[in-house]
Parts: sequence; C-alpha cells; structure tokens
Amino acid sequence: MEIFDYLEKYDYEQLVFCQDRNSGLKAIISIHDTTLGPALGGTRIWDYKSEEDAIVDALRLSKGMTYKNATAGLNLGGGKAVIIGDPTKIKSEELFRSFGRYIEGLGGRYITAEDMNTTTQDMALINDETDYVVGLEGKSGNPSPVTAFGVYRGILAAANEVFGSDDLTGKVVAVQGLGSVGYAVCEHLVNAGAKLFVTDIRKESIERAVNNLGVTAVSPDEIYNVECDIFTPCAMGAVINDFTVEQLKCKIVAGSANNQLAEEKHGEILREKGILYVPDFVINSGGVINVYEELLGYNKERAMKRASAIYDAVKKVIEISKRDNVPTFIAAERMAEERIEKIRKVNSIYLKE
Repeated sequence: MEIFDYLEKYDYEQLVFCQDRNSGLKAIISIHDTTLGPALGGTRIWDYKSEEDAIVDALRLSKGMTYKNATAGLNLGGGKAVIIGDPTKIKSEELFRSFGRYIEGLGGRYITAEDMNTTTQDMALINDETDYVVGLEGKSGNPSPVTAFGVYRGILAAANEVFGSDDLTGKVVAVQGLGSVGYAVCEHLVNAGAKLFVTDIRKESIERAVNNLGVTAVSPDEIYNVECDIFTPCAMGAVINDFTVEQLKCKIVAGSANNQLAEEKHGEILREKGILYVPDFVINSGGVINVYEELLGYNKERAMKRASAIYDAVKKVIEISKRDNVPTFIAAERMAEERIEKIRKVNSIYLKE
C-alpha cells in the first residue's frame, strides 16, 4: 500500500501510528478533515488479519466520519482510531491510558469515543490521561440507543419513499448483526410491527434476540438470500460486495454498519437493481449526535430531537439523488462536501487568535 498516494488521493490530513511495548498497544489514528472542527470518531478494537487491513479500515472510517458529521450539521471534522488485537484478550488499564496519552499529544485535533468492542468503562480509562474523549458515564453515556433510534427513523424515511407509508406493519426486515445497536434497532422494528429475520456471528446474541423479541434466526451466509422488504446491515463494513450484491432480494438497504459498500460501483449496482440504498454515514449519525451534545452540555431530549431529524436528512439525500440523477451515496457525499466547502470559505476570513 502506497500510503501517501492514498492520503493525497482522498485528501487526508494525518495518519498516526501508536505503539507501546509495555501495554502491548498497537493503534492507528486517522484524521481525514478538520475544516468544520476537531476530528471526532470512535475507537474500535479488532483482530485484523493484517496491518494493512487495519490502516484501510481506519482511513475509510475516518472519511466516513467527515461526511457523517457534515451531513448531521455538526461542527466537527472526521477521525477514527483502531486498536489492533483480540478485544477479549488485550484490554487493560495500561493499554487505554497509553492510548489516552497519544490522543492528548494531538492537542485536540482528535476527540475519541466508544466504538466496536470498546465501552464507556474503557473511555473512562482514556479520560484519565486526556479530556479529548466523549461518551462518558454521567454525561452522554452509551450512544447506541440514540444511534439505533436514528437508524429506525432513517428506515421509516426510506419506507415512506419506496412503499408510500411509514407503516412497517407486516414488512419483512433482514437484520445482520445483533450488537448493542443492531439489537436496539430490532426492538424498534418489532414494536413497529415488522417481521424480522436476524443473524450474528455470536450464538448468544442470536439466542437473546429469538427469546426476547420472537424473531427468526438464519445463518450469517443465509441473511443475504432472505426475501425481504428491507436489508439492515448492523455489523462490519463492506458487506455489499461483488458476491453479496447479486444475492439481495430487497427493496431497501438501510442499517447502522459503517462503509457498507465495498466499492462505489456496488452503490451503482444497487440503483440499477431498483434497490434504495440509504448511505450509512447519514442514517447512523445518531451516535455522534449524542456525543456532540456532550460537548455542548448534554441534554438527552435535545439529542433525541436532533437524531429524529435523520428522517429529514434521508429524505433530502433522496431528493438530491433524483434531482441530479445520481446514486444516493453520491448525493449524500455532495450534501456533505457542499457544506464543508461553504465553511472552508468562511474560515478563510482572518480572525486574530
């Protein structure tokens, strides 16, 4: 991988490698764009197959955060961090505090929060070394419920466009991933009267959903072939790829997973197949909205109100897609880039520090 070529191509600002032999920390922080404000994005832990996979994930995720924060109307840039390793084995106080010192060293250019395989308790350990962390207990806390609510609102907007109504009664939804966000999305959908088929790589997560929500379980490979109205990916990214895109039997793709399209061409293919794709960085922005409110002085009612407006953001993306005759993922990127460019011009006006 030619790293600087990649950074230049997509105009990234900074890529930071963090290593601490004492704690075993191996982490990567990617800062994509800080035009709108400091780069905010969570820290995830994953046992990547290679260091290059970890770098690519951090880069893709940070760019997604730039677009997510911009389309949500937040005064934040995009960043992301990944810690390499098995989350069941590597977590320790010294690892998170070492990582917190690296974040502190960036002087506020990057603000972290919880993400896949990290918790509010982990953030508290990072907070021992830096104030550039949000999603803390006693403040905004776990963002997953707000993320899930925003995803649900986005699904309603997509259903309104495709089926002519927000009513999900009897609609069949295939949900991939039953983590904290995916499970909460299932709760909203079941309460709305939808019929769910679900899957996860963890047997206990499937059993919990089946026992508590009365949903139907399928294997991870079968989820793409479920005949459904809506496919809702809530696990890892790149799940819409050369292999899976031809298997889908749905009218809508809308879920919480980041970077759902393996490549841009897959968004084009979904459009050609008559499937409405709701761009992930628009529909899953509830979590970052929640932690952004912490920076302002947390107010849950205000956070939920802003997350509810994801419905309107999805509608706007669909309008731009129709207006410009482009796939929805391009429409969403244009919406974000237009806002960034407008603020970039405002920032050109000199102010004495």
